[in-house]
Amino acid sequence: MKQQTLGGFEKFGKTTRRAQFLAEMDRLVPWRELGEAIEPIYPKGAGEAGGRPPVPLERMLRIHFLQLWFNLSDPAVEEALYDSASMRSFAGIDLGAEPVPDETTVCKFRLLEAMNTYLRENGVRVGTGTIVDATIISAPSSTKNRDGKRDPQMHQTAKGKQWYFGMKAHLGVDSQTKVIHTIKASAANVADRDALAHLLHGKETRVWGDQAYKGQREVIRRVAPRARDFTNRPYRHNGVIDEAQKARNRTKSRVRAKVEHVIGVIKRVFGFTKVRYRGLAKNLHRLEVTAALANLFMVRRLLLRT
Repeated sequence: MKQQTLGGFEKFGKTTRRAQFLAEMDRLVPWRELGEAIEPIYPKGAGEAGGRPPVPLERMLRIHFLQLWFNLSDPAVEEALYDSASMRSFAGIDLGAEPVPDETTVCKFRLLEAMNTYLRENGVRVGTGTIVDATIISAPSSTKNRDGKRDPQMHQTAKGKQWYFGMKAHLGVDSQTKVIHTIKASAANVADRDALAHLLHGKETRVWGDQAYKGQREVIRRVAPRARDFTNRPYRHNGVIDEAQKARNRTKSRVRAKVEHVIGVIKRVFGFTKVRYRGLAKNLHRLEVTAALANLFMVRRLLLRT
């Protein structure tokens, strides 16, 4: 067997898609602005009881983003940082001088508002059209755990002929930029229309949604007085298809379908298809940070050109 070269002195290499993605995100993420938003609530030192000093804020933020981009648990991100040179480079970790932060180090903060402020300052603005939608995030339905119970804050619901157990993510998305401006979480059995009032920012002139939001004109008028209701309407009555209404729905769906791109980034690109924690609070936190990163991902080409 040939003797291997020391790490860092390899003659040949290739820029992988992961390394390219991380390089783009390193350029685009507003590290200073996010740091300023988080710094007031971030631990400052070991405290009177002693213990380890906190991980530097920006490094913890980078590690947290790696977890969300690549759908990694706390133990998995620690393993990945030891295994991947591109991840260590992104997080600013030099194994010759320091270890990877262990899996017990927890990072908790909210970034959606700070990220959207950064995007607005760089020309990506939320307009007067909002698309509303909801998607189910699955949770374990098994009772084979220490308590012998399912998570009491998660519930089951039927979609078509299929039953699901988990939570529901409710989104308010700008109709032009596809930026998520509002995101909420509930048990899966909460009706989509019940979250509508919480998904509008109030300055809308048009609101799009599927048939789950039909008949909510008064709610829209109360929250956004200038908004017109562009939600889809039922087109099948007593087995008879209203072709004119079906055509109108198809026209509306050309705009409404943009929200599916956003959900695709959250669930397919970043892998957020299952909850990681019990209860809604921690999963809402993960959902909010994932939404902030999804916004950055969707407008990255525009930002890279500036």
